[in-house]
Amino acid sequence: MNDPIRVLVVDDHPLLRRGLIALLGTQPQLRVVGEAADAGEAQRRAAELQPDVILLDNHLPGVRGVDALPGLREAAREARVLMLTVSEDEQDLAAALRGGARGYLLKTEDSDALVASIVRVMRGESPVSPQMTDKLVAAFQALPAGGVQADESAGDGGADPIDTLSPREREILAQIARGASNKEIGRALDIAETTVKIHVQHILRKLNLSSRVKAAVYAASRLGEGP
Repeated sequence: MNDPIRVLVVDDHPLLRRGLIALLGTQPQLRVVGEAADAGEAQRRAAELQPDVILLDNHLPGVRGVDALPGLREAAREARVLMLTVSEDEQDLAAALRGGARGYLLKTEDSDALVASIVRVMRGESPVSPQMTDKLVAAFQALPAGGVQADESAGDGGADPIDTLSPREREILAQIARGASNKEIGRALDIAETTVKIHVQHILRKLNLSSRVKAAVYAASRLGEGP
């Protein structure tokens, strides 16, 4: 990524919003292109600016951030939405991930972790605050019988998709379930980070899942892995 990551900040608290903008503005790899204080303004700004990443608070006036996700994704189809919230509620976490958020961070994260998470989202990863990983599994356990299913029909009812994974892909899926980043997986398995990224893409395609977070929940249910 040679160009700065273009970020839209959505938060209803002016002081916090301005603080975030000031913080992100110190990072050469990031560029804040806009801000919004509510869901309606966020959707208009997203459509106008087409940011790479939308930092979205959940507690917005009128409409919650998780409820604004469909409109934001429609307004800026290429943008990755990263929740940044005080809510540690597992239902909010589940709703955000089902709604298409690419990650879920708490506002207690330090600045370095926040910046790193924005970069990770642009690399196709799905960062979740460590405090929320146990609740990710709890959110899965609260789902109706059947757990996380593929995003679309798996086809003609043939072999279980998990059986199509190679032994290496299963190893990587287990690491994903533990919350490991591509770099951490590469280090653990002694393979290049770029190789991990390719394997992750293959895993998502074979399992017909649309995000790394869904793969983590899937692995927790099928492989018995978890944080």
